[in-house]
Amino acid sequence: MTLINTLSRLLASADISLSDQQKQQLVGYVEMLNKWNKAYNLTSVRDPEQMLTRHILDSIVVNPHLQGERFIDVGTGPGLPGIPLAIVRPDAHFTLLDSLGKRIRFLRQVQHELKLENIEPVQSRVEAFSAEPPFDGVISRAFASLNDMVSWCHHLPAKNGAFYALKGVLPDEEIAALPADYSVDKILRLTVPQLEGERHLVIIKAI
Repeated sequence: MTLINTLSRLLASADISLSDQQKQQLVGYVEMLNKWNKAYNLTSVRDPEQMLTRHILDSIVVNPHLQGERFIDVGTGPGLPGIPLAIVRPDAHFTLLDSLGKRIRFLRQVQHELKLENIEPVQSRVEAFSAEPPFDGVISRAFASLNDMVSWCHHLPAKNGAFYALKGVLPDEEIAALPADYSVDKILRLTVPQLEGERHLVIIKAI
């Protein structure tokens, strides 16, 4: 079964409809990730079919819950969830932030090969990055605890902006430890076809 067929089947079971071009871009990204992974060690997932579930679908199920047009993916690594989200949300702009040069080199190559005009890879530590103008959403996947996320990224969201934390099992202790000037706006349980284990999206806003 080709990657595009596998992806189409996964999307159908998740009730997500994408254009042929978007599917081609998502598969192109997985193929690049697989190729560069051998030298750059970008992800522990070695099998492209597994990447479709554990990286692509796991990222794009968040899309319906994002509000706004300007997002920053902090600690993006090889571009997750930023690249898949940028492909399925072409009218939004994504800044992809990571402190490691090899990851940013990979992301620039992805940007070039897939002709993604709505991403901007940036090499910087999050504390040192100045958000001008600020963002509608600050997204992180497996980046840090919720407390660290709002502490390190407090300067990034706009006044009505939100933090979107992609988590596995619901982090009750992290939620309880949030600083007093932040509150949980929503907790959404996400369903990712063929992925074992729980997935949650925790949306946080400043009070």
